Amino acid sequence: MNSRVVTPCTGVCSTALGDDVCRGCKRYSHEVINWNSYSDQQKQIIDERLDGFLIQVMSNKLRVCDADVLQWQCQTQRVRYPVHKNPYIWLFQLLRAGAGQISDTAQFGFVVDAQYRDLPLLQLRDIIDKEFYLLSEAHYQRYIGMYLRSEA
Repeated sequence: MNSRVVTPCTGVCSTALGDDVCRGCKRYSHEVINWNSYSDQQKQIIDERLDGFLIQVMSNKLRVCDADVLQWQCQTQRVRYPVHKNPYIWLFQLLRAGAGQISDTAQFGFVVDAQYRDLPLLQLRDIIDKEFYLLSEAHYQRYIGMYLRSEA
């Protein structure tokens, strides 16, 4: 386990605008606010939840077929990616950095599932990001929002 968890902040915070879930990093508003006061273990739990949600969404639309090639491309393209994490996390970072520049996905170590193959990668990346947000929001509403409403 990596003891130091880097903030998942993407610099696009919507919690200041009143969102319960940040549209950038997908953390809950109280997690954004309290991040610096959390222990490494608390940060790790949040990080693992976010990774799990993203991997779930990514693996429903794409398949990493060669993690070594994907990693090499991330390095070659100078894309920041967390080496210790799942290759689907690397792939999301690659798509975030340059989905519009990829024409042959196999050269990057991944393939797009048949039902999404006709979509431009930029559009697919945006769909993935939106579903990642919706999954985080649904989890928040089910487990946090429900609790907060019952206390009111």
